[in-house]
Amino acid sequence: MREKIRPMFRSIASVTSVIGTTRPRALPAKYNFFRRGLRALAVALFAAALPIQATDQTATFRIPPVKIPLKFKDQNTTIAASAVIKLITKQQGLNILKLELTADLSGLQENMTALLSSELDKDDPCGDRIAIQLATLTPLDPATITVVELHYERWACAKVLGKKESKRLVGGNAVMRMKLTPAVDDDHTQLRLVPEVSAIEADGSLGELLRSGTLGEMLREKIRKAILSALQKGTDLSATLPPAVQGYVKIKNAQFKDAGSGRLLAILDGEIQISNEQIQELSKQVKERIAAH
Repeated sequence: MREKIRPMFRSIASVTSVIGTTRPRALPAKYNFFRRGLRALAVALFAAALPIQATDQTATFRIPPVKIPLKFKDQNTTIAASAVIKLITKQQGLNILKLELTADLSGLQENMTALLSSELDKDDPCGDRIAIQLATLTPLDPATITVVELHYERWACAKVLGKKESKRLVGGNAVMRMKLTPAVDDDHTQLRLVPEVSAIEADGSLGELLRSGTLGEMLREKIRKAILSALQKGTDLSATLPPAVQGYVKIKNAQFKDAGSGRLLAILDGEIQISNEQIQELSKQVKERIAAH
């Protein structure tokens, strides 16, 4: 049987070689264009039919800057805070997102003298007299250095022959330098500052009081608290983030950064865990913020 079939195939091949294979006639260019359009439409419809999770895996939400007001003494300034939220994991209805919040502290830097004056200046006729003369805040990645120039006097009062008299016990000018390193508090919700004394320059006996006495500790703590209070307002999550994620953020890390020309930034890195419904609400709220910005 095989011997009978082989000659048949050989004969067909010989006929094909003589006649040639018939090929379809080429279509005009306009038909090719139409066919390409149909193919593109089919691809688009197929992509639209894919589950939304496929695009959610790369979702990024950019929170536009929010100006947070600060007021001390007769000065008004702002800290501009913005954020980027990225979806990094999506599984079983739980969305894990990475947060990076950036606060521009240049407004605070420009008003450091006023800030510390409002917190430390004192004029007690029978006690401490403190006057902040100049204060600066400069980057030292990932920390910052604050330099405070001040005048200090300590006075005592007594009655002599029924008359009140005051006497200056110590006084002079001083320069205090402190390194402030950012950290995160125990509940991972806000910034804190770890102080480290760099150097103290002071006139006479005032230097000893600042280096080893309670006066130095008191001044350092007041300086730290004043700066920290302003920083916590400027990095307040409820002031910057949309309501959909407020209360769900755990801050993992904090650092200061030099943005160039000595401009100081505070950067908080955190993690957010929310449901599918909350991430949809987040998307809606971010769009509303961008439209209103």
